[in-house]
Amino acid sequence: MKSIMSIVAIFLLCTIQANAQKEIPNITVKKLNGTSISMDEITKGEGVKIISFWATWCVPCINELDAISEVYEDWIDETNVELIAIATDDARTKKRIKPLINGKGWEYNILLDENQDLQRSLNISVIPHVIVIKDGKVVWRHTGYQPGAEDQLYDVVKKNAK
Repeated sequence: MKSIMSIVAIFLLCTIQANAQKEIPNITVKKLNGTSISMDEITKGEGVKIISFWATWCVPCINELDAISEVYEDWIDETNVELIAIATDDARTKKRIKPLINGKGWEYNILLDENQDLQRSLNISVIPHVIVIKDGKVVWRHTGYQPGAEDQLYDVVKKNAK
């Protein structure tokens, strides 16, 4: 029974992956200072960008962003990648974002998807969810985090940075 459930889960993930959007919709998100920015502005241009959907209450999300933070400078030096961390916190928890970021010292561009419009438009139901974009197109998506997953992410970034 367990193996059947595993097969069904893998099939569903593959189906979701196959049906995933190849472009990021032009939805407006907020900067931490309250100004708006469109996703077109964020994703336009050449190069590789990582978009990480996270929330202050999501322990795996924080663990993933912490793990990437340890190697992020090297990633930038080697691939010129940019990570944009999009918080999906609601009105009750968004006040925790700035203190958390300041405490962690993350050097990412942090944005807020206040009403989860972007998250919904991309059919993201589970976080952490990471999307890799090259030249404005989605080239890879991944949900969840386990220690070491950042290595797989970096392999995808390196492959696409060429």
